[in-house]
Amino acid sequence: MTTGMAWSSSLISAALVAASYVVQPVFAHSAFWHPSMYGFNVTAQTFPYDNRPVAPIKNMPFSKWWFHNHLDYPPHPSDVFLLPAGGTTTAEIACNKGATSYFASSEGGDIRNPANPNDVCPGSKSITYHTNGIDDLEGCALGIAYKSEARDVQPGDFTVFSVNQTCVWTRFTEFKVPERMPPCPPGGCVCAFFWIHSPFGGGEENYMNGFKCNVTGSTSTVPLATAKVPRRCGEDKRNNKLFSAPGNCTYGAKQPFYWFNLEGNNMFEGPFSPPVYNDLYNFRDGAQDDIFQDSYVTIPEPAPNAALPVLKDVSTPQTQTQTQSESSSSTSTSSTIGNGGGPITVTITVTASTGALPSATAVSSSSSSSGGASSW
Repeated sequence: MTTGMAWSSSLISAALVAASYVVQPVFAHSAFWHPSMYGFNVTAQTFPYDNRPVAPIKNMPFSKWWFHNHLDYPPHPSDVFLLPAGGTTTAEIACNKGATSYFASSEGGDIRNPANPNDVCPGSKSITYHTNGIDDLEGCALGIAYKSEARDVQPGDFTVFSVNQTCVWTRFTEFKVPERMPPCPPGGCVCAFFWIHSPFGGGEENYMNGFKCNVTGSTSTVPLATAKVPRRCGEDKRNNKLFSAPGNCTYGAKQPFYWFNLEGNNMFEGPFSPPVYNDLYNFRDGAQDDIFQDSYVTIPEPAPNAALPVLKDVSTPQTQTQTQSESSSSTSTSSTIGNGGGPITVTITVTASTGALPSATAVSSSSSSSGGASSW
């Protein structure tokens, strides 16, 4: 080979390497990975368009974005993602299945980073999974529908039960499960991973991966409340909203965000103000413990100056067996949720007298919010 030919070959190789880095962000993104998911083995060749689990969904008809159009690619019946009531479950989120524990069924094999097992996208910068750094994260969520068949699930059936506000950032991502999650119906539940990234991390995009799930260790049978559409109510300096408006929040069970598609949206924010899974929409970090039918005494209709809801304390058993020789007793407990503006404290006083059933009264105190309601 002549010197000129060798030089040309080197240039071509360098160009190919550079090109691979140029297109890599386009083919990166991120997804929830587990054998319980719909579309676990979908590749770039499965559909006539890029419908890999990591591909973003936007500007699509309902049939294409709902469950990522993966309902025809269900998991094996024995593959179920477990949700321990009151515990923590760990999901694997990555830009490629090869970066997860399930690399054996990945087209490219094992690409995990041995020096950093938590690497979401080995060999790539964080912008490939749509963040400029840990201060540019907007959170992700897990939702659940208490139906055993995914084809029976409608958008309003999903309730967000867990949020991780530091997401997507690590491959192993923890999600806390509410202690009072009731058991799933026979055949299990249907869950989904939801994520919308920061507007500084790329264009307007949704991410949704459905999967089969089951709640374990349930100690409560109280059903989830009907999920409502979240409302933007937190401090939002980017849009010159310097104070939160806690009365304008949606409290209790909330739907996931369905945004920026051709149909089926429940959110209509613009491209530079995406809906996100954090305090801006009253999604607290961790388990969403107020999603049950008996979570609140009252929930007023949201409005900028609306009264705050009253959260019920349901953590203490309300009845105890007493003998005739026992004297009267009285106990009080109180509960508050949120910070910087949220449901007001409610005190449940239970008084038990000899020969009589316990009675309960709810006494609400003044709000501890320091922000107050702003005019939105």
